[in-house]
Amino acid sequence: MHLSPDDIVFWEYGFLKLNATIVYTWGLMLILAAGSKAITRRLSVGLERARWQNLLETVVMAIKKQIEEVGLRQPRIYLGFLGTLFVFVATASLATVIPGYEPPTGSLSTTAALAICVFIAVPLYGIKEQGLTGYLRSYLEPTPLMLPFNIIGEFSRTLALAVRLFGNMMSGTMILAIMLSLAPFIFPIVMSALGLLTGMVQAYIFSILATVYIAAAASSREGAESNGPENLKRGSSQGSIFKDSK
Repeated sequence: MHLSPDDIVFWEYGFLKLNATIVYTWGLMLILAAGSKAITRRLSVGLERARWQNLLETVVMAIKKQIEEVGLRQPRIYLGFLGTLFVFVATASLATVIPGYEPPTGSLSTTAALAICVFIAVPLYGIKEQGLTGYLRSYLEPTPLMLPFNIIGEFSRTLALAVRLFGNMMSGTMILAIMLSLAPFIFPIVMSALGLLTGMVQAYIFSILATVYIAAAASSREGAESNGPENLKRGSSQGSIFKDSK
């Protein structure tokens, strides 16, 4: 058992390497993209819906509810990005039941890439909600003396996101390897189930932290809108959550 999918090299030519991290990451993205296209191809907006659509809507509504509880009053705006983060990390963990598969989230390069996506998304959403001037002004709060510390905080929390997810996934792999070496016929099933649970928890934590960072960047504008008269009209729309706004 390898501690990181980077150690599994399928093809190498000079300095070019095709390792398990790249293969499994692109494989997961292809499966998720194709699955999303196939699942959403024939959606119903009426009262009669397929069971799989009801299940899918339940998952999406749960994610929207979590986003709203963090403090973002318009969760639909952030659902695509934050939901994709959760689904990718969760699927990467759930796929460990496949023999020979190594989760790409066990590689620091993958977790760093996910953290960089959050690092880029936070100011983009912040500028969209507060405007460029309003977002840049937030770096001077509560006093202009906090400017260098706020800038350092932006980079440090990105690093923390990457290292936290990588460390937790790698530690789970190490524990499983140790248990297998001590008692190969007793612990595999139990530890595999524990690994799946840990992976789902890490997916939840990663997506929630990303939501908290975005909520902090968009807090001023969101707070102003929540006090307006339009706030009384939220939640009144009916029908399928997949129905496009036109």
